[in-house]
Amino acid sequence: MSSTAEPVRPIQLAEIEAARQRIAGIIVRTPLVRLELGPGFPDIRLKLENLQPINAYKLRGAANAVAMLPDAERRRGVWTISAGNAGQGVAYAARRAGVPCTVVVIDTAPTAKIERMKALGAKLVPVPFAVAWQAMEARTYPGIEGVFVHPFDDHDFIAGHGTMGLEILEDAPDTAAVIAGIGGGGLVTGLGSAIKALRPDIRVWGAEPETAAPAARSFAAGSPQAFPEWQPTFVDGAGGKSVFPRMWQRMRPVVDGSIVVTLEQTKRAMRLMAEKARVISEGAGALPLAAALTGETGPGPIVAIVSGGNIDLDKYCEILASASS
Repeated sequence: MSSTAEPVRPIQLAEIEAARQRIAGIIVRTPLVRLELGPGFPDIRLKLENLQPINAYKLRGAANAVAMLPDAERRRGVWTISAGNAGQGVAYAARRAGVPCTVVVIDTAPTAKIERMKALGAKLVPVPFAVAWQAMEARTYPGIEGVFVHPFDDHDFIAGHGTMGLEILEDAPDTAAVIAGIGGGGLVTGLGSAIKALRPDIRVWGAEPETAAPAARSFAAGSPQAFPEWQPTFVDGAGGKSVFPRMWQRMRPVVDGSIVVTLEQTKRAMRLMAEKARVISEGAGALPLAAALTGETGPGPIVAIVSGGNIDLDKYCEILASASS
């Protein structure tokens, strides 16, 4: 079933604060921990969203978006499109609400994410990435019933992500920069909306892999751009084929730019978190640390959002073993 997109408008601080109260019984207030790297490195703190009940930040937005649906719509069930983390978030929120959930899932999603969505009771419809991306633009997919919850281009979803920004400013008021991975742009927009409302001096950056970096290209061009050379990699939770014009409209006022990192830098960041902080991060969750280590965002304090830890352990060990020390 299709969904009509409401007009884009700024995410207000009051909406983020209301979302915080609304989802308080579902999400975890995740810790912010310093990454001890020694002299010569930036001051980096890790916001551990991999510790959410679904091991990913998407629960914040999904819980708020599902809660904000009118009762009559919510009872019809919900559906979303996902590589795994948004699907888990919507499925978790739907299960809490006692309604069915369907996920149009990208067929290259890691087994760990697929099994978790199934365990949460979601009905899965696997499709190729290109089909999923087109369905996200069209906001419809044939034969699917229920209310569509967009995995990033949804006002209430984004407001839920903004709650993370409130926590960061409370726990680290000396923050100079915040970095979050960009897939569709919902996370960085939510963060930026909260942080810029309270502390406009703090820089808000995105991070993308070299194989899928349409946001960096868009900031360079000053308009939403496609990334036709997109390639699938182990960084399955970030990086898209394009920046949706609606998401560019949302991002541009509250995000300062996007930093592109190599796959090798991302692997090293995953390994560094495991060695120094005993943190398991999926590829997308390591992009912000990799970006912070480039030095492009200054000496800090820098908050790097570890957006998720949903990765097959065999694949994780393989990546860490192949990363240069």
